[in-house]
Amino acid sequence: MTWLLLFVPVAIGLEHWMPQQHLAIFAASGLGILPLAAWMGRATERLAEHMGEGVGGLLNATFGNAAELIIAIAALRSGLYDVVKASIAGSIVGNMLLVLGAAMVAGGLRHRQQEFNPQGARAQATMLMLAAITLILPAAYRVALGEAAEPGLVPLSVSISVVLLLVYGLFLTFSLGTHAALFRGSHGDDDDHATSWSVGRAALVLAASTAAIAWMSELLVGSIQPAAKDLGLGSAFVAVFVVAILGNAAEHATAITVAMKNRMDLALSIAIGSSVQVALFVAPLLVLLSLAVGPRPMDLAFPAGLVLIVLLSVLITGQVAADGRADWLKGVQLLAAYIVLRLTFFFIPGALNP
Repeated sequence: MTWLLLFVPVAIGLEHWMPQQHLAIFAASGLGILPLAAWMGRATERLAEHMGEGVGGLLNATFGNAAELIIAIAALRSGLYDVVKASIAGSIVGNMLLVLGAAMVAGGLRHRQQEFNPQGARAQATMLMLAAITLILPAAYRVALGEAAEPGLVPLSVSISVVLLLVYGLFLTFSLGTHAALFRGSHGDDDDHATSWSVGRAALVLAASTAAIAWMSELLVGSIQPAAKDLGLGSAFVAVFVVAILGNAAEHATAITVAMKNRMDLALSIAIGSSVQVALFVAPLLVLLSLAVGPRPMDLAFPAGLVLIVLLSVLITGQVAADGRADWLKGVQLLAAYIVLRLTFFFIPGALNP
């Protein structure tokens, strides 16, 4: 993918000299993110060698979600709350179905059956169910009470956000401290120790690639709406099924690579852990940030279509990850669910609208 780095200066040049070419800027910045995300994933994998699977998965999820967070903050400042909510839901669903599904297929084609710690997987799946509940309740009250629910949605969302941030902090204490053994897997078939990077080199590559992704993400955000119009698609659909894929490129690259090395615990920690982080850290953080940087406060009352796809994704992911075994068929099942969701909202685009 290294040659795709050519699209980084191309995107910068288009933004500077041809700012009206929104579709070209969108495509170039999106393609530029891919190799940067691959380098980010490589650096995170090297850090995981030094710090363990749990910390490595957390680092990959955190830096992998940097693009989503930057995209969402830029959209937040512009008052594009529909795009913010769509990108959050798209990231959660994409990590659970697309990233984990692709990792299970890639690992399953090389290894007949892979194993991971089911207790750790169930703990993460339960956190995702908590996230689904927090999306269902505000949306349900908005539907049930209509305009009468509006005055209470923002204080409810702020209160829920504080609870979610607290729970996420406790989850980190659980997964990295008191019960770290549940999230620690084997090193599988990793044969790269001879060329392993130092912690300093990996951290430097991680920081540089994150900064570059931040720049590309800013260009991507500015071109979302006009590019979606040029493509004849809704901005919500583009945010859920296009931007989320680009933002999840780091998770894709690393999860697939480590799954092929029979390190399914780390792959699971990256894919599901990233969804947990978006749902319990990024989303509530954006609600609180909207109080300071947005034109108005953002609530957690997501459109019904977004709530539905998150809930369905949580249910099938929890079912697939419950027994501690992975194979290529389970990966196909997750990918099929993602494709069906994408087809549904492509042919019925209004389902993603508020």
